[in-house]
Amino acid sequence: MLPVALAAGLSSCSDYLDKEADTSVSSEEAFGNFANFQGFVEELHLAIPTKTLCYWNTTFNWGEDEILSTAGNSPYVTYNMDLGNFRAYYQNWGGNLTYLYGSTNRGNDRMQNHIVNSVWYCVRKSNLGLQNLNLLTTATEEEKNTIHGELLFYRAWWHEEMMIFFGGLPYQDKVPDAGAVLDDPRMTLQETALKCAEDFEAAADLLPADWDRADVGSQTKTHNELRITKATALAYAGKAYLYAASPLAENGAQVGASKNGNTYKYNQEYAEKAAKLLGDCIDMIESGETPYELASYEYEDIYDHKPASGVTNSFSEIFWTQNKGWRQPGGKEAMMRGTAFGSNGARWGEATNWGPNKTGLCEGGFCCTPTANYVNYAYGTADGYRLEDAPESSFDKTHPFRNRDTRFYHDIVFDGFEYINGDTKDYADYKYASLYTGGIMRDEEKNSRTGYFCQKIFPHTCNKVDDAFGYSNSGESYLPYMRVADVYLMYAEACAAIEGANAQRGRTAKTAREAINVLRDRVGVAHVLDMYCGDKNTFMDEVRRERACELAFEGFRFNDLARWLLLTEYPYTIKTSQEFTRDDPDFDFAKKDPKDAKVANWKENVILTRSYDAKHYFFPFRDEDVYIYEGFSQNPGW
Repeated sequence: MLPVALAAGLSSCSDYLDKEADTSVSSEEAFGNFANFQGFVEELHLAIPTKTLCYWNTTFNWGEDEILSTAGNSPYVTYNMDLGNFRAYYQNWGGNLTYLYGSTNRGNDRMQNHIVNSVWYCVRKSNLGLQNLNLLTTATEEEKNTIHGELLFYRAWWHEEMMIFFGGLPYQDKVPDAGAVLDDPRMTLQETALKCAEDFEAAADLLPADWDRADVGSQTKTHNELRITKATALAYAGKAYLYAASPLAENGAQVGASKNGNTYKYNQEYAEKAAKLLGDCIDMIESGETPYELASYEYEDIYDHKPASGVTNSFSEIFWTQNKGWRQPGGKEAMMRGTAFGSNGARWGEATNWGPNKTGLCEGGFCCTPTANYVNYAYGTADGYRLEDAPESSFDKTHPFRNRDTRFYHDIVFDGFEYINGDTKDYADYKYASLYTGGIMRDEEKNSRTGYFCQKIFPHTCNKVDDAFGYSNSGESYLPYMRVADVYLMYAEACAAIEGANAQRGRTAKTAREAINVLRDRVGVAHVLDMYCGDKNTFMDEVRRERACELAFEGFRFNDLARWLLLTEYPYTIKTSQEFTRDDPDFDFAKKDPKDAKVANWKENVILTRSYDAKHYFFPFRDEDVYIYEGFSQNPGW
């Protein structure tokens, strides 16, 4: 099979591609020179699924962070996961609705790429390339090293993406002989993570720090932004060691980890390795060796995601671009992205499912809404308090939208928010969000069940009036698999697991506390308060909360709760709504900032409680997968 080159940022020399689809190519020709071999490698990137665009109505936030309106019931996976039915990810129509699994396999269409469908093909392809490295004769030493590093990286990446959902795997590091009987037993989660880390580390030693500055990237200069670099491999090696160190890998799936303290019990050896590698990665980024940097959080209007004058690397454009010639989101902060197929794919995928749908203002079939419990947990005060710890001078329940972490104003649509910017003659009642108890946007079927909407990933202007998703506006969405902020967060977590807030590892001079403060400095929020740094566990709680805020709704929360052994633990099992009434009938939302509006009767109501046990820490394999051979066992409880 001849792969195609990656679009939108990756390209290969055309010689490799100038073949008919069914042409037979000898191994010597396919692997003999850098251009051909690079074309072979690029399909491993091409197969990476896009979380937001893998189907018309997809879901990817499966923790306690999001709930669907009642129109989003069966077969939607989020709904089924709330019921404990994890098999829904592959059953019936639901099997087409996530980036995890689909009914089609690999292609040039956003709906054909999924993790489960592609993993073993891509692992085998990686191993086939590694097996034929000796045939790469027409290439410089740097080109040979780069191909080698890419193949090791992708082999590990595909294993790792499966591992975080399914646990330990048989780690495939060679191409099976023809006719060989499959008998490789499944490794433990910890063993699999360590194998991934080994490949990622080896890849980091071989890959360029910046393709545009290296000879290997000279022919594709300015088109290398999606390529794998040394820093990306280091970050993933750190992530793999952090998984190996995690409470889940170290202590096993269990109920009650929040009570017996096992949620804080990390493997110290692997935490040390993670911290060192991630510290080295931070140093590379901050010293300018890489093409990556933190995006800017300077806004002229944060509600409309309008960056300040002169900003070219905006935080909002990590997730959504508009009027940029279909440029894929990510900017300089994204370190690992797949290839987003189809201009304006977001219009028919996700953008219409994040706002009010009852009257057709947004045209999705249901509404994805942030839970109140998550918003109140993750988005603390601007002066650094968790809401439950804040004095009244910092958080006042009669003015609950004041003095919040600035990411709240970027990510969350709250009561009184100007939802429609344009002419509202057909939707006058929706001009300013009516999200108080009984408000018009609180319909449970197709509007908000919780008192909030999310606009982090898709701006609120993705509605029929403002038309941000319209074809003429070239709106594109994408969620990176890895971005720079995550490196700081993982570093802080690994250090916290070792010594707490003041731990420092690797080449960076930053302590764990200082790493968190880098992210807070970016958004103008107070540094980590002393009251959260007194001991390892208290600081770890704050690191986890910072992660919940910074990476909110990007598809990581479920896996984080699982690796911390918190998936089965209260309060992470509940989903709540925010109930309140407006308490200032003269407040003019057209002239005043909605965060200053006064409310009364501020309280949360529980919508549902998820009943999970130890088996839910891992997804079940499909039955046909575990029937392949005796050594490939099903996950316990399934």
